[in-house]
Amino acid sequence: MNICVFCSSSNSLDKVYFNEATELGKLIGSNHHGLVYGGTNVGLMNEVAESVKKSGGKVLGVIPKLINDYGISADFLDELVITPDMAERKKLLRDKSDAFIALPGGFGTLEEILEVITLKQLGYHNNPIVFINTNGFYENLKAQFELSYQEKFAKPEYSKLFFFANNFQDAMDYIENYKQEKRGTKWD
Repeated sequence: MNICVFCSSSNSLDKVYFNEATELGKLIGSNHHGLVYGGTNVGLMNEVAESVKKSGGKVLGVIPKLINDYGISADFLDELVITPDMAERKKLLRDKSDAFIALPGGFGTLEEILEVITLKQLGYHNNPIVFINTNGFYENLKAQFELSYQEKFAKPEYSKLFFFANNFQDAMDYIENYKQEKRGTKWD
């Protein structure tokens, strides 16, 4: 299975986030899964990719030309694909992946994982989606989702489109035991 991990490209984060990325990568690699990620050699992105590789997993990086030109592409990957832009990058990340995980991250991480949720909601895929809530990072997002259900901006059953995991082990357990379910459309 190819698992896409969205996460921060910052090196200035607390060690707790790097530890989670390391352990997630070890589990992905040792369970013979592949990693699909953003292709850089910085932040949690680099941490999870190196950990997967060291644990025997295959790593595919997908990076847009603009970011590649900054000189921050990882050089230890099994494959690096350079796309013309972010839109093509995100499409390729999705197309190459069987499951999606969001470790903590900034605007890019949120944009990518929310798009994956939206596409699942609309029926473009039915793959597992997990937020790893390291250090309570996603508590406010969970509250925002709850408000969306309460105020009827989203159906409460959409909470089943994704899973909030407490840690890397819970995330992998969810993905490895995921059963696709039939759903109606957003407008049913």
